Amino acid sequence: MIKPIINYKRNFNLNFFSVRKIALLLSIFLIFFSFFTFTKKNLNLGIDFIGGIMIDAKFENSPDLNLLRNDIDSLSLGNFEIQEFGTSDNILIKLEKQEGDENAQQLAIDKIKNILPPNVDYRRIEYVGPKVGKELQLMGLKAIIFSLIAMFAYIWFRFDGWQFGLGAIIAVIHDVFTTIGFFALTQIEFNLASIAAILTIAGYSINDTVVVFDRIRENINKLDNFEFSKLLNKSVNETLARTLMTSITTLIALLSLAILGGDVIRGFIVAMLWGVIIGTYSSIFIASPLIALLGYNAKKSTEK
Repeated sequence: MIKPIINYKRNFNLNFFSVRKIALLLSIFLIFFSFFTFTKKNLNLGIDFIGGIMIDAKFENSPDLNLLRNDIDSLSLGNFEIQEFGTSDNILIKLEKQEGDENAQQLAIDKIKNILPPNVDYRRIEYVGPKVGKELQLMGLKAIIFSLIAMFAYIWFRFDGWQFGLGAIIAVIHDVFTTIGFFALTQIEFNLASIAAILTIAGYSINDTVVVFDRIRENINKLDNFEFSKLLNKSVNETLARTLMTSITTLIALLSLAILGGDVIRGFIVAMLWGVIIGTYSSIFIASPLIALLGYNAKKSTEK
């Protein structure tokens, strides 16, 4: 009989609470390092945010995207994106804004046309200005902020304690901020897919945290006169197998996509790989100890 890698019924007995100060110092370092990297390098903003040229081209036959990508890359026109639009023979090409006036933009368009087959039907050629990019940045920021507020309100109501809500949100902000620092450090192109990655990471992290919080609440009701720090540690250990299995299976799927998914989604997948690791770390070492640090009174809660 094949034994499972991780046994859900196994009772772990690791003292996570004893290393909370080390974990807190590590998180503070990661946040400051992310802030320093962001201010030093800034983000490698994609066409969605800085504006650029968009070409909608209809081919007679489905083109080889890898070959097309290599041809455009040889033109040295800066960041660009290529994706199928509707059908495999309809290709959307996006180029970053070229330095100079309208003549510089037209020159870049002409270079693209020269490497494409002569029978291509250009359905539209548009210029996306930086004003639209700023609006997208604002909308992306609002999406992140509103999602955090909604998470805080739900967890506060669900667990009957603002410490749970604030602890979870601090952990999520930690994950979001370090992910932005990861984008700044690696200079992976930051576009709308990156915003989707950050929101997905926030959702993954909060889901992991809520599982731990739910076990903490159950143990508070079951275990009377139990030292709160030991109760937190017991709850994390009881959910550890589930947390590790979820993280490992997610990482396996993401690694497969990173290897086989192609260049179009690679930036999104790499960010998600980092997000799963940091999200698992924060739900164990950050969110739970913060409940005690914020002064949650378990005895007072059971008396209600």
